[in-house]
Amino acid sequence: MTRIVLHDYFRSSASYRVRIALNLKGLAYEQHPVSLVENEQQSAEYKALNPQGFVPMLEIGDERVTQSLAIFDRLDALEKEPPFVPADPPGRAHVLALALTIACDIHPLNNLRILRYLKNELGQPQEAVDSWYRHWVIEGLTALETLAAPQAGTFLYGDQLSMADICLVPQLYNARRFDVPLNAYPTLLRAEASALELPAFAAAHPDRQETAQ
Repeated sequence: MTRIVLHDYFRSSASYRVRIALNLKGLAYEQHPVSLVENEQQSAEYKALNPQGFVPMLEIGDERVTQSLAIFDRLDALEKEPPFVPADPPGRAHVLALALTIACDIHPLNNLRILRYLKNELGQPQEAVDSWYRHWVIEGLTALETLAAPQAGTFLYGDQLSMADICLVPQLYNARRFDVPLNAYPTLLRAEASALELPAFAAAHPDRQETAQ
């Protein structure tokens, strides 16, 4: 069996996504923790493997795959069930749009390197940094609620679990860490509750990781 190694940080939402995805596919994998707090992602050793210095990174044998949505695509090719996107082109496009709303429009503005830059290089007080975080999360989740609601069911796309739900759960976990109010998003909360009933999601939770601090 091909060796699979996930380089991740327990509280990284992108890493959280990939743990969920691996669990859903039923793939055994090893974890190699990379501490973002200790800047291990910027070490020469790690950047020799991943020049961006980001987590997650997935090694499949001699292959290295970066970026969580690219990893989803690779895992779909490696193990067909369950699929992360619908087979029909309109459904596939819709799910990708929902996932990208989180992965490209909400998350990048609020990851640790951006928050550190605001506080350290730009000299913003913690209150301002937290306000920045909440602003972009609220704006993004408000749009996501509207986009998802017409076709949502048990999950964000009808009753079919998809990569949109895999991206949603970590984003809502982070939103709660920063005290973002979520009552305005009933569609998102319904999908999250359905996903969290699945063992694959529960096992991927940051608090369940051996490296949780």
